[in-house]
Amino acid sequence: MTKGNEQMELQMELEMDGEKGNRLLLVDGMALLFRAFFANSYGGSVRRTSTGVPVNAIYGFVKYFMDAVQRFQPTHVVCCWDMGSQTFRTTQFEGYKANRPSAPEDLVPQFDLVKEVVESFGVPNVGIVGYEADDCIGTLAKRHRDDAHVFVLSGDHDLLQLVDDRITVVIMKKGQGNYAIYTPEFLLEERQLTPQQVICVKGLMGDTSDNYPGVRGIGEKTAHKLIQEFGSVDGVLSNLDSLSKTIRAKIEADLDMLHLSRELACIHCEVPVELDFSASSWAVNRAQVVSKFEELEFRSLMALIS
Repeated sequence: MTKGNEQMELQMELEMDGEKGNRLLLVDGMALLFRAFFANSYGGSVRRTSTGVPVNAIYGFVKYFMDAVQRFQPTHVVCCWDMGSQTFRTTQFEGYKANRPSAPEDLVPQFDLVKEVVESFGVPNVGIVGYEADDCIGTLAKRHRDDAHVFVLSGDHDLLQLVDDRITVVIMKKGQGNYAIYTPEFLLEERQLTPQQVICVKGLMGDTSDNYPGVRGIGEKTAHKLIQEFGSVDGVLSNLDSLSKTIRAKIEADLDMLHLSRELACIHCEVPVELDFSASSWAVNRAQVVSKFEELEFRSLMALIS
């Protein structure tokens, strides 16, 4: 961990200690679940109940989830989920995320079961067909930033575009309890970018994970340099004459894809999510959670809710 990151984490802890207002934790459920699955399937060995139900991802999910709750001390919690592979982005670009492999067989039955676990904590599960979890997170973060300081928990760096003075993005790093905590100041310190410029960089360089190309031949280093110099994609396009012939030719050849990639990278923050803020209050019914843990044979996790 860098010195700057250590200082930022310390600053965040001090701010939270002195903060008497609400704190809303928005959890990227699928990001946690996939991370937990692969972290808890050593050598192909998958934790199962005595009846053979795979629960390794849920087990790890609970550990990640509770670590974040203990660390950030939320007053309100919501868990957001993807609702299938077809979204408005696949309508815009057929190849969007088309390179993603199918979910591992042992993970599939855990998709619905993990939501039952989340419900046992009294935490709302939110997902809207046609949108991604990122869009639900962005919508709720913007909607409730005046009701609470918002903490977004994920491993997805696309969410850094949401950062502002009331929205902090917490990126999970390797190892449980290891986080990079992004405020506008730390994002600028680490990447020399503003939240809006995160979108512009992705528009230029594309995203191999989400399978959209950006401008062919422009990688992260060049995209970052262009945005730092000209401020935005629009700034780059307004200064094409000052670019090298090679870079200009690449941009002009892929102009339509540049605009589309920038649009695909942008989190939609006006999703029709229906959620009463008070319904997300963190108030655990221990007996309810214990019952679900007993069903899944999570005896070793009982101490997390004592």
